Amino acid sequence: MEREEILYTKEHSWARIEDEETIAVGLSEFAVQELGEITYVELPSIGAEVSQMEVVGSVESIRGTMDVYSPVSGEIIEVNEMLQDNPSLLSEDPYGDGWIMIIRMSDPDELQRLMPPEEYENYLDAINSEIEEEEEM
Repeated sequence: MEREEILYTKEHSWARIEDEETIAVGLSEFAVQELGEITYVELPSIGAEVSQMEVVGSVESIRGTMDVYSPVSGEIIEVNEMLQDNPSLLSEDPYGDGWIMIIRMSDPDELQRLMPPEEYENYLDAINSEIEEEEEM
């Protein structure tokens, strides 16, 4: 899977454009590494109408819980049921089999508010720099 096709939120959700009206959504590799061993995924409901940056589910791990945010507004038309029995798919293949949901977008223009891969990498670098500075204090 080419990561260039993927857009990101500051909350570490990703959106991959599937076609003109749908996107797949998951958690970034950075997010799943921060979580460590994932033990449970709370999936959103099919048919739910969501707004951009609304919390739509959560992921639990030994280290804690992370909310999953919708990168766009729309209707959830599919969820990845495989995550119920095998939540570790999120860690093993975050941009492939570890997808969380498919959303039919109500406003594709919202994609312009998301970060392309290079911008997301710069964002992660800034986060890591802050962490390193805190550790040095």
